[in-house]
Amino acid sequence: MKNTRIMAAALLIVGSGLTLAAAQAQQPGLRRTDLLQHDLSVPAREVDQVRVDFDPGAVSIKHSHPGEEVAYVLEGSLEYQLEGRSPVTLHAGETLFIPAGVAHVAKNVGSGSASELATYIVEKGVPLVVPVE
Repeated sequence: MKNTRIMAAALLIVGSGLTLAAAQAQQPGLRRTDLLQHDLSVPAREVDQVRVDFDPGAVSIKHSHPGEEVAYVLEGSLEYQLEGRSPVTLHAGETLFIPAGVAHVAKNVGSGSASELATYIVEKGVPLVVPVE
């Protein structure tokens, strides 16, 4: 029985990693650099910071996160389409708050590369990127 639980936990962990890897693999022209992951004083929550670099014309898959995201555009111009809202274009130095669970897409609409610093306040132990159909 103990071995069954250990195997189930291992499969869950591997499956979570594969979901994230699959989400990232489906995003040509994007590069994610994990910068920080740290527990918060709120139980079962953590903060993650990620730099996302977009090649010209690159578009993310439609996805959500298990918590809030604050996107800060470091360079270039990015268009964000949040489900149920009109698209918004941000330029270097501008920010956007994305509520927990809201499906969205980000696209580089500038002529060169673009980058964002994404800060997530999320549920600990849950995949950071959840693909949405």
